[in-house]
Amino acid sequence: MPVWMWFFVAALVLIAITGLLVIVLGGRRRRTSRLQKQFGPEYARTVAETGEQRAAEKELIARTRNRDKLDIRPLTLDALDVYSRRWRHVQTAFVDSPASALDDAERLLTEVMRERGYPVDDFDQRAADISVDHPAVVQNYRSAHAIHLAEKNGDSSTEEQRQAFVHYRALFGELLEHDHTDDLSQRRNPTREASA
Repeated sequence: MPVWMWFFVAALVLIAITGLLVIVLGGRRRRTSRLQKQFGPEYARTVAETGEQRAAEKELIARTRNRDKLDIRPLTLDALDVYSRRWRHVQTAFVDSPASALDDAERLLTEVMRERGYPVDDFDQRAADISVDHPAVVQNYRSAHAIHLAEKNGDSSTEEQRQAFVHYRALFGELLEHDHTDDLSQRRNPTREASA
């Protein structure tokens, strides 16, 4: 084979390798961009926690796959009404007994999550599952839970308890608002479910 043919083959191999690298790197950038958009601040927190972008992305993809296996369902209108009333009662009780209200808020959130279809046995798994659907408030949920645990040991101030309650309220609102929005869109377009 002539020398020029070897150069030609080498050039084709280099072009193919370069093209493959462009495709792989472009795919990684798209995946990173998609995960950053989907998880928002939870993406940065997971990268910081794992110490490596690839490990964090692998973790977030695993969370998404795990979440996709769950049967997450909206609350019924009756359940929305009951939980909303119970939350107002817990919120009112916070003024007189912050520690007790935090216990009630944690239990109420767990009940809502259970009824929605989230596994609730392990807090870390619960937070991971919630992070897929509610990434904007999951860190607040973690903070509230940590304050709640500190309160159990007598290591939290009333201001910290108030902040925990605010964080619980944010997740509670997300869990119920999401359902309310779905329900309203269903009432506006009742054929949507039948055609799906």
